[in-house]
Amino acid sequence: MSTRTPARSGSFRKILVLAVLALIVAAVPTVIGAFGGFERTTGGEVAVVRNGGPLDDNQVRQVIDPGSSVTWTGWWSQVHRYPAQQRYYTITSDSGHGERTGVDVVVVPSSDGVNMGIEGTLYFGLNLDHDTLKAFDDKFGTRKFRSIDGKTYYPWDGDEGWSAFLDQIIRPVIDNDLRAQINSFRCAELVSSCSLVQNNSSAQQAGLQPQGNNANIAKIQDAVNTSLAADLKSTLGADFLTDIHFNLSKVTLPKQVQEAVDQAQAAFAKVTEAQAKVAQARAEAEANKARQDGYNKCPTCAEIEKLKALPQGITVYAPGNGGGIAIPTR
Repeated sequence: MSTRTPARSGSFRKILVLAVLALIVAAVPTVIGAFGGFERTTGGEVAVVRNGGPLDDNQVRQVIDPGSSVTWTGWWSQVHRYPAQQRYYTITSDSGHGERTGVDVVVVPSSDGVNMGIEGTLYFGLNLDHDTLKAFDDKFGTRKFRSIDGKTYYPWDGDEGWSAFLDQIIRPVIDNDLRAQINSFRCAELVSSCSLVQNNSSAQQAGLQPQGNNANIAKIQDAVNTSLAADLKSTLGADFLTDIHFNLSKVTLPKQVQEAVDQAQAAFAKVTEAQAKVAQARAEAEANKARQDGYNKCPTCAEIEKLKALPQGITVYAPGNGGGIAIPTR
């Protein structure tokens, strides 16, 4: 009958402890990977799942539609969440209400060289076709984009990442389309007050018609909507965006030009006021002349008018040295 020595017993315990630790080390990631392999989406997002296990490739595994139930996505997979609802990109001078912080206006020149400030909103949606989403994630979801704050994000990194993607990829296309369309109109064809500070003779030679600004802005908007979808497809490489519509909300003049317009309008207001006073004085003079002509033809009428104009309480009226006239009192 053999007995274990204390040394052998201690070695066995060490081996057992190491085995248990190894089992725990292996089990913890397995448990984490198992529980982390279940995902679901809300109604406003779609998810592209890429393989991420230590022995897997990094290819797209599956697409989870919006508002899904709990779905198994595999061990240690990466989930890229994108917006599934209609999105918009706003360009506005109203600080804090645009896609970028602060004042954000597209400044493009008119055909006569005046820089015009363009404000509007692009409405669009992400194409939810599974094959298209996989291609989008392959092309854009695997790279980072620099935001206006200098940081870099993936497009699926929340609102910051999506905005960085739009700023670097979509915004230049919007700017280019607006530049092409605005450049085909003169300043006064979009903002009628622009004609106040332009050379009148050149404006007349060009046949400038400041009326119909709204119609011209509508033409620009329609042209942008026609060209924007094609340009975005060409830039992105496929129809990754759908239901594209640009609403041109405002056309403004540069600060210096607007100040000149305001000064011109103020000057015209003063001229109009002066012309009104001249017209009033002319009308009063004509009325006085007509009244005097009537008195010349009827001297008695003139005396009657004088009597009517006398203050109440006077009993004697003496216009000359010929004696007074008694005025009856009531």
